[in-house]
Amino acid sequence: MPESLQTYEQAIEYLFGRINYERVHAEAYSTSDFKLDRMRLLLELMGNPHERIPVVHVAGTKGKGSTCSMLASIFKACGYRCGLYISPHITAFEERFTVDGVQPSQSELVELVNRLLPTIAEMDNLPGRMQPTYFELATALAWQHFVDRKVDLAVLEVGLGGRLDSTNLCRPLVTVITNISRDHTHVLGSTLHQIAYEKAGIIKTGVPVISGVGPGEAREMIEQTSCERQAPLTLLGRDLELIERRTASQGISQIDVRTPTSLWKDVPIVLRGPHQATNATLALAVVDELRARRWSLPDAEVKSGLQGVSWPARVEMIAQSPTVIIDAAHNWESARALVAAMREEQSHLKRILVFAATKDKDVAGILQQLLPQFDTLILTRYRDNPRGVSVEELSGLVESMTTRPAHLAPDPLSAWTLAKRLSGPDDLIVITGSFFLVAELRETILAEANQATSCVTTDKFVATPVSASSGR
Repeated sequence: MPESLQTYEQAIEYLFGRINYERVHAEAYSTSDFKLDRMRLLLELMGNPHERIPVVHVAGTKGKGSTCSMLASIFKACGYRCGLYISPHITAFEERFTVDGVQPSQSELVELVNRLLPTIAEMDNLPGRMQPTYFELATALAWQHFVDRKVDLAVLEVGLGGRLDSTNLCRPLVTVITNISRDHTHVLGSTLHQIAYEKAGIIKTGVPVISGVGPGEAREMIEQTSCERQAPLTLLGRDLELIERRTASQGISQIDVRTPTSLWKDVPIVLRGPHQATNATLALAVVDELRARRWSLPDAEVKSGLQGVSWPARVEMIAQSPTVIIDAAHNWESARALVAAMREEQSHLKRILVFAATKDKDVAGILQQLLPQFDTLILTRYRDNPRGVSVEELSGLVESMTTRPAHLAPDPLSAWTLAKRLSGPDDLIVITGSFFLVAELRETILAEANQATSCVTTDKFVATPVSASSGR
């Protein structure tokens, strides 16, 4: 255990050296590894920063990150200093906790980690596997940063499940469960009932719940848990209605929404895909719930916040000629949403898929969604995580599902080079299958796109990479 860290690189290396379940194969851990005792003690030794900040807590299989991003942008537009905690990051660790869209600087991160070192050392010496994990430390650093920056409230995205997630010690004003489908089945369970039980674990006694979970056993679990905990429940399709969605140009749409207390008209949605209308509907229900608690959230500012939201790697167009879309679809539901979003894109002469996947995912289910939508397939494996499925295994799986041949690339950069060579200016390249694949390619493609736009002036596309000033 170092006494202090001098550089940003040392701080990152130290954090990544902790137990990190984002980079461990699912067979190596189970629910017994996810307990709140460590997180509770860690926060207690820090002075319980989580008890000082009101929270909107968001769980779900799909859409929770987008909903969090929308809410954070709304709160900022309404004049509140808002912390946003998400996972995983795409480019830099500091993306996980921002304030008003701004990441902590590298020197701030070093200082935050150094302040936590004595507490970590104390816990590491305790018996009973009390050593805090990578995700627990990330969550603790977020809380400390939010306290330092004196945020008015924070929006927290659940990392995994809900019941045993490190974020679940928060004191929420309202909780949100976007939807529920099968993902992380080794940890959360193989049935929707089991997964819903874990997601419903974020429901707190007396705290309002807003949910987009559709009819079936998952919704029954949400309803049962809300009733048992006397938590008022607002359900999409019962109490909350997406009246209409109108598609405009360049991926922008407008929605009309009816909540239990308001009728919202002509609300702008800038994130691509019809699923984002549902996420925005849930966000508007949160706004109305907070308005009932006398939070000042005027209509115009709410719409302005949604107009200005940015959420990288979620059906994100990062280049044109050819059009390049990246999306971190890593489960069946995410792949389905990506396919629906692609149907709204302008027609292209050819569609090229660059795909990599993680071992503990439903890779066959994801490919069943994607393969019929593409003319050319490029299979690869990302470099920075041992959980990646080998190119040979992906190739065998694709061969069992289609007679169409696939190109094989040993790494993401080779796959991107091949995709460019096989594409023309009127084609579409979609890069998807994993956060890790997107993370390895996004900055490279953005840099190339920005270089191209600096040579040829155009008003059609301006790429904005993630940075300390732009946030997420």
